Amino acid sequence: MNNDVSELVQRLHQADMNVVYVCAGAGTVALGALFSVSGASRTVLECNVPYSHNSFDRFLGRKPQKYVSERSALQLAGRALTRAQLLADTEVVLIGLSCTAAIVTSKVKRGLHRAYIATWQQNCVVTYYLELEKGSRDRKREEDVVSRVVLNALAEAAGLEPCLGIAWLAGDKLERVVYDIDAAADKLYRRELDYFCVEDFGRISYQPTKPVYIISGSFNPLHIGHINLAHAASKYLGEPLAFELSAFNVDKPAIEKAVALARISQFAGYFSVYLTNAPTFLEKSRLFAEATFIVGFDTAERILMPRYYGDSEDNLFAALREIRSHGCNFLVAPRANKDNQLKTVHDMVIPVEFVELFDELPDFRQDISSTELRAVGAKGDR
Repeated sequence: MNNDVSELVQRLHQADMNVVYVCAGAGTVALGALFSVSGASRTVLECNVPYSHNSFDRFLGRKPQKYVSERSALQLAGRALTRAQLLADTEVVLIGLSCTAAIVTSKVKRGLHRAYIATWQQNCVVTYYLELEKGSRDRKREEDVVSRVVLNALAEAAGLEPCLGIAWLAGDKLERVVYDIDAAADKLYRRELDYFCVEDFGRISYQPTKPVYIISGSFNPLHIGHINLAHAASKYLGEPLAFELSAFNVDKPAIEKAVALARISQFAGYFSVYLTNAPTFLEKSRLFAEATFIVGFDTAERILMPRYYGDSEDNLFAALREIRSHGCNFLVAPRANKDNQLKTVHDMVIPVEFVELFDELPDFRQDISSTELRAVGAKGDR
């Protein structure tokens, strides 16, 4: 290993961070470098090489549109970050690092020799596109270039100088794109934005996709109940959905920005998630016209309680009418009560005027409680 690589890896192992690294197609020299210098146990939580398509699909939890693409690299990095969240024992910076590449093999490639590298942290997502001059390097030399970009990317994410030199050729290309989640959150907390969305592949967007299917909650933590609900609702609706977290509360201070960023990072690489300034479903309906809100039975009952509307039935009815005027409705997931009786939308007392606002999510039951998970210190699921 070259001295410059050894020196950078040594600095990485001294940094206050943990990383999960996933690579496919190239980037394995970077993996080896991380373990060839003492101190890897302080830094590296896990490494994965999902080389076959089946392995790649299982790691992502889906079949990607393309295996070597920016989207796939970002989804890999997002999944790596959520693995880091599950595995980390200390409060340090967590980084999901990924590389997916197509470089020289025993067969002649018709396409470009290229790599997509990504880092995903709670506050920032960065992607790198590397294109190599075709036919000018053997596999070892192409692998060396890819791995140097990987290590430089990790250094940048860790707050270090990305100092590894690269012997560039005229036909090489390196592009870098940053998605600054922290800056978007700052705008939301300053009330310059009503919401933004971190998509499942890390891009920040400011417009909802249509149709809009949303699961709202505090996600403290995200758990298998939320995930199963998302899968069941998506299957029933025939469309993907997103999660939504309000940074603001009705009768409590706003969630601290760092806490909000930590919570939305739980969805990295898997689901899109909105961070909003809308604590009530009335306010959410103003942001997301024609949305279907997927809610649990307990939440659905609270939506119909006058106590949440200043103890006024008139206010309750006015709110429901406005929600309806925005074209929104609710899909209610059943839940078992403490006596193990399954409660569905048909057990709710719904004013006749608003019956059409509430529909049932069939063939679903989930009884996991975020409160119970917090009580035992569980981290939830990814």
